[in-house]
Amino acid sequence: MERPVWAPRSIDITVPSVSRICDFYLGGAHNFEADREAARKAMAFLPGLPKIMQANRAFLRRAVRFALDEGVTQFLDIGSGIPASGSVHEVARAARPGARVVYVDHDPVAVAHSQTVLEGDDDADIVAGDLLEPRHILTSPQVERLIDLNRPVALLLVAILHFVEDADDPYRAVTELRDALAPGSLLVLTHASYEGIPLPPERAGGAVDVYKDIRNPLIMRSREEIARFFEGYDMVEPGLVPMPHWRPETAPEDEDPYAFSGFAGVGRTA
Repeated sequence: MERPVWAPRSIDITVPSVSRICDFYLGGAHNFEADREAARKAMAFLPGLPKIMQANRAFLRRAVRFALDEGVTQFLDIGSGIPASGSVHEVARAARPGARVVYVDHDPVAVAHSQTVLEGDDDADIVAGDLLEPRHILTSPQVERLIDLNRPVALLLVAILHFVEDADDPYRAVTELRDALAPGSLLVLTHASYEGIPLPPERAGGAVDVYKDIRNPLIMRSREEIARFFEGYDMVEPGLVPMPHWRPETAPEDEDPYAFSGFAGVGRTA
């Protein structure tokens, strides 16, 4: 397998990565054959996976614009993945020049590509970091330079928490991040669930097994389990809902049925 010139020498391109699989779903070019093979296997069970990821991105863009309307101009995007068209800094700047964004990801390709995209951008940066190590993120030079934790921050956890197993206690990490944020901060979150998928759970479970096989387990939580991530937040209307129902800009009934897979919500700290 030939290594593309943009691929960091330190990574094994034969091992699939969640962020690169997502890049493939979204039509990106920063993925390897191992990622494409895993994606195609998952799509054999759940063909709507690209539609689900598109719905995630569309929700993210609406939530960023909502945050700006609320006067929040600082964004911490953890699990940001490989930059795609309509990334957070692009959406934010279109509405509010000077908005500041720090991306965080642990995939070396995502970090390297983000560094290239953000080169020369004084108001955006990328941290090589892990959601499960909030202190490393919060004390990073990039966050200390760009994010004022004494002012409201929009914390973006979009399509990441379902890749954290219960044994790793994702609730602890989210609570630690919440406690570091100023009053008026926002938590923007999406999460996979069997609820809403237009297929029997046992069929969708085949896609879940693919992720387990590549050692990136996909944890399908219930709406109630997902709601726990918002403890300490006041939910913004309309609450925790399928992605197309969160402050839609087009008629939800026009959406692909797969777009309703999982849940999205925004909470605000008191």
